[in-house]
Amino acid sequence: MGVVVIHMSILARVCLANKRFAPNDVFAFVITMASQTQLTWYGHAAFKLITPAGNVVLIDPWLTNPVFENGKGELAALKRVDAILLTHGHGDHVGDAVEIGKRTGAKLISNYDLAEAMKLVLGYPAKQADNDTTGHMGGQLNLLNGDVSVCFVPAFHGSAVVKDDKSPPVYAGNPTGLVIAIRNGPTIYDTGDTAFFSDIARVSDYNKIDIMLVCIGDHFTMGPIRAADAVKAVNPRAVIPMHFGTFPVLTGTPESFERELKERGVKTKLHVMKIGETITFSEHD
Repeated sequence: MGVVVIHMSILARVCLANKRFAPNDVFAFVITMASQTQLTWYGHAAFKLITPAGNVVLIDPWLTNPVFENGKGELAALKRVDAILLTHGHGDHVGDAVEIGKRTGAKLISNYDLAEAMKLVLGYPAKQADNDTTGHMGGQLNLLNGDVSVCFVPAFHGSAVVKDDKSPPVYAGNPTGLVIAIRNGPTIYDTGDTAFFSDIARVSDYNKIDIMLVCIGDHFTMGPIRAADAVKAVNPRAVIPMHFGTFPVLTGTPESFERELKERGVKTKLHVMKIGETITFSEHD
């Protein structure tokens, strides 16, 4: 039997909740958790993944966004991050990536142009953003000893990084969506910020998508109507809406999105996460 890795904070909470937790129950709990992928939503488009092998991956890590009350505390509490995935260079997606990268040594996973801008403009550590972790559209990266693979797919949006309020934006390549396949876990499609486009249906040609993270806020991205069309085209097993409610202009709501899905007869399971919530998925969910 291989080594089973579990975060002690999780085990501690379980043991405190039941002081008479039997050793066999502890072992069963560890085995169950080790066979699952954990997904945490920090609000907006920021997520944390913990793989069954224990690797920690952040996506568009703007933890200090205005709707996550505990953002600063959660940011300070991050002790281990193995990889940071970015869909594009806008500040509400780059977020706290540089601070986290410098503190944890996390590898930067993005397209080549964005990685270069992150290093040259924002100071992301160059040794953590080299060719082994940067690619481009259609390319697939095998990461963390094969525990995670990432494929860059199209998104229709913009991408630039800005050093500060007095500096002009710097080109950061094409925006991307991300297809994230986890060993012994689900395959996740993060749309990034995008409009609806017909070829979004092709994303699932090479991978059956288990979980689709889809922007629904409107104004800067798809709203509920086009997001529902995107889900119908991709046909994932489950969908989680994101990028809504952070600012007043992001008017799309999960309720409207659910209604649009029903009108299209989409059978995909809708899961509306609460900010700060963690959910788990097994390999076959």
